[in-house]
Amino acid sequence: MPMFGKLFKKKEESKTTAEARQDLRQNEDMLLKKQEFLEKKIDSELEIARKNAKTNKRLALTALKRKKRYEKQLQQIDGTLTTIEQQREALEAANINTTVLKGMDSAAKALKNAHKDMNVDNVHDMMDDIAEQQDVAKEISDAISQPTAFANEFDEDELEEELENLQLELEGEENMQLEKELLDVGPSTLPEVPTTEVPKPKKKAKQEEDDMAELAAWAS
Repeated sequence: MPMFGKLFKKKEESKTTAEARQDLRQNEDMLLKKQEFLEKKIDSELEIARKNAKTNKRLALTALKRKKRYEKQLQQIDGTLTTIEQQREALEAANINTTVLKGMDSAAKALKNAHKDMNVDNVHDMMDDIAEQQDVAKEISDAISQPTAFANEFDEDELEEELENLQLELEGEENMQLEKELLDVGPSTLPEVPTTEVPKPKKKAKQEEDDMAELAAWAS
């Protein structure tokens, strides 16, 4: 039976780490208050012993005895506080470890559930099938992209010669059409030449009159 089971006859329910840390914190606060009280008592007894060291030796010795008891209690409290601090740190570490382990356990179960219907040999077979189908698809694509037999069914030189003859035939038809249009154009369709004299510009006629008048004046 555990040591704490011998100390407490009533069986207590297990507490969570958070509850246990809370209990330790309360105990720590209580001990800190007790520690502060004892420190004050030690200072008080030491002051009594100093005041009565020469006048009342018995009272001074009694004060020093009480001071020693208080110091012993204070030392015990210091050790208890150290133990509580260690327990609190252990609980915090345990809480972290518990959280991490729960997460790892959940991840392991999820992986196991994901892989329960999988088999390594089946995976390898599937990958081989995928590779094989990819090769088939590549062969089909190559076959589709190859020129068909119809592309080489006709002679290229023969087609070029036929095209050249067709071009010459079209040029001959165009020349014949042009000659026909020229022959259809008769004299009656040409514009008439004007018979009247085109009047000279007034400025030029006046200049000629001036020249004639100047010539007549010079002759007279």
